[in-house]
Amino acid sequence: MEYLQEIVDYGIIGLLVFMSILSLTFFIERIFFYKSVDIKKFATKELLENSLTKNLTIIATIASNAPYIGLLGTVLAIMQTFINMSQENLAATKIMASLALALKTTAVGLAVAIVAIVFYNYLTRRVETFLAEYKSL
Repeated sequence: MEYLQEIVDYGIIGLLVFMSILSLTFFIERIFFYKSVDIKKFATKELLENSLTKNLTIIATIASNAPYIGLLGTVLAIMQTFINMSQENLAATKIMASLALALKTTAVGLAVAIVAIVFYNYLTRRVETFLAEYKSL
């Protein structure tokens, strides 16, 4: 049953790290785009809004799903702990290490979500500012 520990260590935490890199990549891409955007070149407000909000859905999806993926890792690691406890006589240190892995996945999931929410809120505010500027033209 050690495969559950590897799934949590490499699969769940790896997925969360990938999601955080993806979120950061889209955030940086949007920042560079916002610095270069000329709102006067857009024919309609809808075209401007579509251009400004590109990839924001991905960041929001990462923000909303990262805690659940972390929770999935927690559940799998706790299952692993109980399975190991039922099959063999484990020392308390091994039990605590398994529980620490469970909590680590929750913490990583929350960290990814918090950062992605900050990115999303910052970018959404920038979009609102651009749209207000376009309206005043």
